[in-house]
Amino acid sequence: MLNLFPTLRKAGLATRRQWLQVAASAGLGLNLPGLLRAETAARLAPLSHPPTARNCIYIFLCGGPSQPDLWDLKPDAPAGIRSVFDPIETTVPGIRFGSLIPQIAQHADKLALIRSMTHTDNDHNGAIAHTLLGQLPARRGEPFVSRDDHPNLGAILHRLTGAVGDAPAWVVLPRPFTTYSPPHKGQSAGFLGPAFDPLTFNKETKGSLTAAPVKLESVQLPEGVDEARLRKRLTLAEALQADTHLAEASPTVRRMHDSYAKAVNLVATSQTNRAFDLSREPDRIRDRYGRNEYGQSFLMARRLVEAGVRTVNVFWTFFDTKGCQFNLWDNHGVPNDVCGIDGQMTGVQQLTHQYCTPSFDRSFSALLEDLHERGLLDETLVVVAGEFGRTPKINATNGRDHWAPCYTQLLAGGGIRGGQVYGASDRQGAYVKDSPVTPDDFAATILHAFGLSPEMAIEDPQGRPVRISTGTPVTALF
Repeated sequence: MLNLFPTLRKAGLATRRQWLQVAASAGLGLNLPGLLRAETAARLAPLSHPPTARNCIYIFLCGGPSQPDLWDLKPDAPAGIRSVFDPIETTVPGIRFGSLIPQIAQHADKLALIRSMTHTDNDHNGAIAHTLLGQLPARRGEPFVSRDDHPNLGAILHRLTGAVGDAPAWVVLPRPFTTYSPPHKGQSAGFLGPAFDPLTFNKETKGSLTAAPVKLESVQLPEGVDEARLRKRLTLAEALQADTHLAEASPTVRRMHDSYAKAVNLVATSQTNRAFDLSREPDRIRDRYGRNEYGQSFLMARRLVEAGVRTVNVFWTFFDTKGCQFNLWDNHGVPNDVCGIDGQMTGVQQLTHQYCTPSFDRSFSALLEDLHERGLLDETLVVVAGEFGRTPKINATNGRDHWAPCYTQLLAGGGIRGGQVYGASDRQGAYVKDSPVTPDDFAATILHAFGLSPEMAIEDPQGRPVRISTGTPVTALF
């Protein structure tokens, strides 16, 4: 497990017995530093309107998916712009997708496509920060997480709507998104502090297409601590607690006590712990999602929202079996080997490789199907985003380059009306023709689904109110 900011605040004064009590709890052998210290906010915000969503699965296709080949084909455009992939019919008359995603096409009735996404930054770093933060960072040119960042949507939802029972409020799968770098902005609670940071899986950075398990080691009992030893340690902790007046302890000690109590519950008894165990799923379900880190992450996301986790982020990038990373959705085409896979690869070969659209078609369609069949889609907002799209013009390596002026993102469930297209691109898909939507507006739309208006405020460390969003929600989608 990776804690983006593993620093503990200095504790206030406490008696020796209070510290001994905390130490006894710590002796349970748990490894949940910082991230599970988050407690439900004491004062939750009054909602500005009735919410339509209870949970959110936010899927980020790292690198920039190709809207001219997936969601916004221009079959009448000239050669060199027109996709080499044929358009196919979907379950919604008048909406056609690319032939790369036939299984997703069968769920178009559940999707809302925003074909008029737009911003001005064709650089990965700046565009990622803008997208994941839902607004421009305070300091342009600083792409990586910082404690003074604006909070990510997961942290805002945690702060203003609270956690659900003993479930973590926000989880990141299968690992934080990096590019041989620190984590990019938009993956922390920023100025809200580490109590609102996500619980992060940290799958080994290799073997994305293998069946290596996606699991959270820190919710397992450590080696040498069986159930009997756990019970003895719990008995000791309870005995020390019996004659300790916790109500008189400092706020820091109370927070630590509550955090360890939640950690114990997560390891020993909680429904969420069971949700982390994919072996509980039938083989046919695991096969349907796909036996790779993408399918397992999507399946884990479904299990977590079913257990009450408010927000789940899934970051889709690729690591080969030796640990080489490639942002597979960044389909320029390359003159040399990509992580030693298949030799030289054109943009078309990148899109059709198993690590890209075939796995996405399988896993995403499985997620939509599963959420719908379980009655979870109505209350679960599903988001598919990238930092930008791809150029209308096909380049010399039969790929497409970065393009932020006009691209497509998806929403489903959580009160969103399926089977619709919002906005439009021009004839060649180069620029927005109708109803532009910025990353700020997109983030405000997600918050709107949870009953939160962009004018609502959270306090920064100096106690000053800060708007949760700089955008305007696209209410026509609901």
